[in-house]
Amino acid sequence: MTHPLLQRARVEGTPLIDGETATLVWRGPNPPHIIGDFNDWERGLKPLKMKRAGPGVWAAKLELPRDTYMEYALVRGSRRVLDPFNLHKLWNGINAYNHFFYMPEAAPTPLAKRWRAVPHGTVTRHIVRAPFLVADGKRPVYLYQPPANAHEPCPLIVVYDGPDYLRRAQLTTLVDNLIAQKRIRPVALAMIENGGPARFMEYACSESTLAFVLSQVVPLARQHLNLIDPDQSPGAYGVLGASMGGLMALYTGLRLSHIFGKVLAQSGAFSINTFDHVVYDLAQHGPLRPLEIWMNVGRYDMLELLAANRRMLEVLMNKGYRLTYREYNAGHNYPAWRDEVWRGLEALFSWNP
Repeated sequence: MTHPLLQRARVEGTPLIDGETATLVWRGPNPPHIIGDFNDWERGLKPLKMKRAGPGVWAAKLELPRDTYMEYALVRGSRRVLDPFNLHKLWNGINAYNHFFYMPEAAPTPLAKRWRAVPHGTVTRHIVRAPFLVADGKRPVYLYQPPANAHEPCPLIVVYDGPDYLRRAQLTTLVDNLIAQKRIRPVALAMIENGGPARFMEYACSESTLAFVLSQVVPLARQHLNLIDPDQSPGAYGVLGASMGGLMALYTGLRLSHIFGKVLAQSGAFSINTFDHVVYDLAQHGPLRPLEIWMNVGRYDMLELLAANRRMLEVLMNKGYRLTYREYNAGHNYPAWRDEVWRGLEALFSWNP
């Protein structure tokens, strides 16, 4: 007789969701252990081990809030193995595929769905050459011109890790839909590709990156897009990034607030391996800048980054910055950032500010 857990797994797929309980199931000897957002991918926390549920049947339970998005992997030794009952997997952007699932009150944002009836903006690709400012001396930049009120000048948002936001977070589709629903004013985007192996250095509070944005990216965007003049509207532009890009977004705002007065920092990597980036000192001891800041971080993000974001929140609030901060039940990944970033766009670029 087939074990009830196997029967459900074959029909429903895994994990089996019962209220706030998610149950992973394995059939066969020597089950793998489980790592994921829930245990910081085994960085300092123990992996989740499966327990025998019957002959050749193993199971492990996770207690999670009902609005959680979770990614995980099954591991045997040092090798990942596929979960045969969960067909949902995606590339983690580094070196492997993760399985994923949504708890009952979580779902991908409908704003990421491309609707035929919604006017779409246009995206163009440009190669910017800056031999002394970026690795390899050149960098692709993707420019997005919004569809609505295309003849009316609009603010620009510079996006670090731009192609990831473009492809993995469907950022332009989100913006198309938000504009069509009149939830944000029309905005343009300059999505900058990162430097690959040089990404950490370029986003670690780099003055060279600021010079590249200021001397190359903004002029390129002003040449090809219908933008508000930043000299006539100081601080009208925004800057967006996640992880190291979130760190660089806040640093950009603190250093260039006369242009980038609106900061969207997702899971900002303000501290790395207990080393605090200079952005803390700039926020705490520098002059109070005319900034609007929107920050968020997942409760299942890297433990060090979750703590760093909470500490940065305290620093910014004590300084007197205008700030919106949000924690949500997900980890350190683009589906989570995709499903959250619209909140920051609404907060900083509302139709009727």
